[in-house]
Amino acid sequence: MRASLRSYATALKSFSSSPSTFRILSTGTSHLPPPKTLYVLDSSFNPPTLAHLRIATSALLNDTHASAGPKRLLLLLATQNADKAPKPAAFEQRLLMMQIFASDLLSSLRSSTSTSTSPVTSPLTKDQDWDQNTEEIGVDIAVTKLPYFMDKAEAIDGSGEYGRGTPQVHLVGFDTLIRILDSKYYPPDHTLQPLVPFLEKHRLRVTYRTDDQWGAGEAQDGYLKDIKEGKRAREKARKEWVSQGRIELIEGRVGGEEVVSSTKVREAVKGGNEAALRRLVTGGVADWIMEEDLYKNE
Repeated sequence: MRASLRSYATALKSFSSSPSTFRILSTGTSHLPPPKTLYVLDSSFNPPTLAHLRIATSALLNDTHASAGPKRLLLLLATQNADKAPKPAAFEQRLLMMQIFASDLLSSLRSSTSTSTSPVTSPLTKDQDWDQNTEEIGVDIAVTKLPYFMDKAEAIDGSGEYGRGTPQVHLVGFDTLIRILDSKYYPPDHTLQPLVPFLEKHRLRVTYRTDDQWGAGEAQDGYLKDIKEGKRAREKARKEWVSQGRIELIEGRVGGEEVVSSTKVREAVKGGNEAALRRLVTGGVADWIMEEDLYKNE
């Protein structure tokens, strides 16, 4: 773990000083064919939580719009985010937690697919040797300097890492969808026209937010209904984004499950509530947070 942490710090320094806008830092999938569908979970991962686990697992196992064939999950950390400063956990700590999270995720997927013929792979440093079995689902960890989804998608496609033109499914929460579809982020015309090429090629799989700030599910459904009915046509929002499933709302929590967020994790750590921490993150991530005393002095 210490060696990996140092490796990530070195890789981040190299990436920061380079002209690159996207770089894969960890992968265990170099032997796999290019995916038919690339799922992109783009987050601050501060830290990764069980909410991230649910979102990724749901997409990998239950996406009815995906093409048949190999799938890949890309855990993407933006090192220059439009809204969030790089604190309280350093980027290299987040990347290591993403690696731990990925291993826990894949263990969970193995359990979920134990009777299927689609096993999974874990992320490793590119130069690391590993057992080359035949797996169908892979996980990569990468960084980007780009703040906007359409630019990230173009950089991912342009990297050639996944084959040109591979459909991307970006896994986001409803709060992030609001930001993506906010015309104030697209000067000088302040319309959603810049999103048209992105949503012609790729999809947004959006998880409902259940806290009071975003209203009930009906209110969130209404947000998409307005687009489908052409009520945001002046902003260049297209009806087919919703009618053709380019933007899709899906359930996150099952009824009765605890609301999970990175903020709640940090609050549990500051309050010394290890039991609460372990209800909010995977076991491996919880162990690392405790070992490193992360978030105690946020």
